[in-house]
Amino acid sequence: MNIVKKISLILFLLQISGYSKPDYDSLVKAGINQIYSIKFTEAEKTFLTLQKEYPKHPAGKFFFAMIDWWRIILSEENEEQDERFYEKIEETVDFCDEILDKDPNNVDALFFKGGAIGFRGRLRVMRESWFGAADDGREALPLVELAHKLDPDNVDVKLGFGIYNYLAAVIPEKYPIVKPVMMFFPTGNKELGLKQLKEAASVGKYSKYEAKYILVTFFYYFENDTSSAALYTKQLVQLFPDNPVFERWQGRLAARKAEWETVNKIFRSVLSKADKNQEGYNTPMVRREANYYIGNILRTKEELTEAFSYYKKCIEESKKIDEDKASGFRINATLYSGNIMETWRKYDEAKKYYNAVLKMREFNNSHTLAETYLDRIKNLEQKGSK
Repeated sequence: MNIVKKISLILFLLQISGYSKPDYDSLVKAGINQIYSIKFTEAEKTFLTLQKEYPKHPAGKFFFAMIDWWRIILSEENEEQDERFYEKIEETVDFCDEILDKDPNNVDALFFKGGAIGFRGRLRVMRESWFGAADDGREALPLVELAHKLDPDNVDVKLGFGIYNYLAAVIPEKYPIVKPVMMFFPTGNKELGLKQLKEAASVGKYSKYEAKYILVTFFYYFENDTSSAALYTKQLVQLFPDNPVFERWQGRLAARKAEWETVNKIFRSVLSKADKNQEGYNTPMVRREANYYIGNILRTKEELTEAFSYYKKCIEESKKIDEDKASGFRINATLYSGNIMETWRKYDEAKKYYNAVLKMREFNNSHTLAETYLDRIKNLEQKGSK
């Protein structure tokens, strides 16, 4: 056997034995799928392998931080994991800076540094830290623009462009306090932002799932476009059926469209997964929402005993995570529990619930409704005493 054949045979044997170097693209895609499938332990192993096999590439550190980003998304109201995420973002930025010091036009370093700063900005938007978020957007944008100029075929940059363009146009209108800050930053363009996000969602290599998720939230919170939000949610649930964020969004959107059988099916599935302690599901935030919607469905069916039981669970789960202010779920569940007690003519109990609502923050006329119901009970009691 000549030397060429021997080398070919050795390489082939190494490959089928699993000793060949893992392919960069395959590792990244596998890790991304693991993140959205809420298999964080597997994703950590994948991206640690990526760091080991490609030690000079920033992707390993960036996507390792994205695992913590999705841990935060699973429980947005819990800020305990914020600091760890910020530290990993800082590590990614420092890693990219070391590369850029030697090669200012390194596309990968520019792209992942811009992306890291952009995600830090997204968390600051979530925490309503407006100046920090705007400053991150200002810093990230030129990095991503230069990366795009150097590599025009990279569609993933459209995620960053789209988020900035959209939020820079929408946030100052929704939160006027931000307007003076935004005077010093590039002007946004809502329509362009949506177009860029749709392109990333359609043909992005690594960004398409995040772009779809972002579009769901933008269409729901800012555009009041339930149909478009539901379209992208459906795609995400089909791809990642055990992602509690996507599944809950599907239920939430079905509720907005009054598709009650679908709502019931989805949130009972969510609770079933929580009972099985499936990753990402067995949390107070997830249980609170699922119990609330199932309670609403049972109340409309006048199955009041069961409805009251689910509202009680919703309130209990809310108390575990409500800090400075009560959630809308807790306020409504308390108000509806009072309605049920009133229907049962347990007026003293009903008054306790209505008074509890008055001690909480105002939410969708909750104080006005509670006061109206208290007056109604007072009138009924006065009539009954005559």
